[in-house]
Amino acid sequence: MTRLWDRNEPLDRLVLEFTAGEDHALDDRLVAHDVRASAAHAEMLCAAGYLSQADHAAVQRALLAIGAAHARGEWRVALEEEDCHTALENRLTAAVGEAGRRIHLGRSRNDQVLAALRLWLKGELAALAGEAEGVAAALDAIAQSRGALVMPGYTHMQRAMPTTLGGWAGAFAAELRDDATGLAAARRRADLNPLGSAAGYGVPVLALDRSLTTRALGFAAAHEPVTAVQLSRGKAEAGALFEAALLAQDLGRLAADLCLFATAEFGFVRLPAALTTGSSMLPQKRNPDLFELVRGRTGEAAAALAELLAVTAKMPSGYHRDLQLIKKPLFRGFDSVSASARLLAHALPGIEFDEARMRGAVDPSLRAAERAYRMVVELGLPFREAYRRAQET
Repeated sequence: MTRLWDRNEPLDRLVLEFTAGEDHALDDRLVAHDVRASAAHAEMLCAAGYLSQADHAAVQRALLAIGAAHARGEWRVALEEEDCHTALENRLTAAVGEAGRRIHLGRSRNDQVLAALRLWLKGELAALAGEAEGVAAALDAIAQSRGALVMPGYTHMQRAMPTTLGGWAGAFAAELRDDATGLAAARRRADLNPLGSAAGYGVPVLALDRSLTTRALGFAAAHEPVTAVQLSRGKAEAGALFEAALLAQDLGRLAADLCLFATAEFGFVRLPAALTTGSSMLPQKRNPDLFELVRGRTGEAAAALAELLAVTAKMPSGYHRDLQLIKKPLFRGFDSVSASARLLAHALPGIEFDEARMRGAVDPSLRAAERAYRMVVELGLPFREAYRRAQET
């Protein structure tokens, strides 16, 4: 097995394990995107005259077969291969011979991995935005079916004013849709094509058409200048994780409300047995573990963002191997938020709301502000006087 940078010199096993780390396993997520980018690159090489039509056709057939085999689980990136790029090129060369050795012309693993990461990120941003919309839709259904139920609104954890279940659910739905909009907007930096920037300084002599790979891969534009591409590493990822962290916060606050509302002291909601767990000691207990974990996982996305930002902080320009460490927090952060969103969308339809408990919690004192406003409107009192009188009634 040869790596793309091999010069037939032995590599210390401990060095291999340390430098590759988990990258080979993480890269399994990127194989399909690397296949797609490699196919676009091969098409561009053929159009520029650096790859014959016959070689191009063979490469495209082999890439399709190799990608399909990976999707079926027939191979995975091995530690000895370090990354998906070596794994893919080795298999391609084994399948088509010399034509596979021509595929790396005009690119580096630096622009290759970034192209795959950006393709992955654009897809994940769209998917996570859709999952946020799914939770919002579940809240819409609650508002439509039980939205007129009266309940207290809270400030400082104290009952403040009357509101409705529709007002509560609608507030979260609106913010989750705002999160979805933020996630969609975060694709701006990921929508720039890095292919052709190579190791960060372009490619001498070759006449490469970056617009071809830009169109083929659905990027909005080529990333220019090429010297900015490696300097941009981590920015698209951090922007995406920031928006994911905001979504996680809204999901966590929704889950926190449901944990409170499910307590005997509140009693606003009843959770079906399928959504709760039991106690190993207390036979009567049913615990809202699902919602507690969603609340707790808010910290995972924020921690992933902080970890990613720490990798690139004060890093000099150009490529550095540290940039490999971006993948782990990026994948972990998105996985965490996505799991929370999917679970909440699944769980919300099963929650029951106790109308009597909710209505009973709206005592007359909660209408004090309303009484003050009525005195302003009906009696013409200054608000401060109306406020004083409302305290006395």
